[in-house]
Amino acid sequence: MEQEQGEEEEQGMLPRLRAAVRASFGAKNLLVTNTLSSGGLLVLGDGIQQRSEGGPPDLARSARMFAVGLSQGPPHHYWYTYLDRVLPGTTSRIILAKILADQLLAAPFFAVTFVVGAAVLEGRGLAEAWGEFVAKFPTIYLFDWLIWPPSQALNFLFVPAQFRVLYVNCVTVLWDIFLSYIKHRPDSLE
Repeated sequence: MEQEQGEEEEQGMLPRLRAAVRASFGAKNLLVTNTLSSGGLLVLGDGIQQRSEGGPPDLARSARMFAVGLSQGPPHHYWYTYLDRVLPGTTSRIILAKILADQLLAAPFFAVTFVVGAAVLEGRGLAEAWGEFVAKFPTIYLFDWLIWPPSQALNFLFVPAQFRVLYVNCVTVLWDIFLSYIKHRPDSLE
């Protein structure tokens, strides 16, 4: 009897899980889902980077990275919604236009909000945060051009619109390991 009840609960859990995932990526909840995934996956990338650094986990740093990730979720959400509205379709020309727009407009915006936002949360002033951004931006932007155009080509060609930010956030785990390294490396390496 208990085994049958357990099997019924398991069978009931899968449809409920599917319904919850569907609701999370529906129009009503997509902004929240995109925002939370941005924060959570930035923390994951930073956690991997912290582990590779060999020291004890820095929970304050993780909290700052989570906050920065949360702040980037809504702009990502609205950026991809906007791109899909003004550049609909999946022709080679449309995908190239989306990639160029992403690289020329969104990439610098997200780089500045990441570096300056994290520096301000560390207690630095805006002038010092801006100085850090200016010093680190060339490295970040160069690497951005290596990872994001091919990633975005796959995104714009194959990923349904409601999953674009989640896809970007998954690729961003690798990107965030790099960003966390650049952000937290000693200044003497710049």
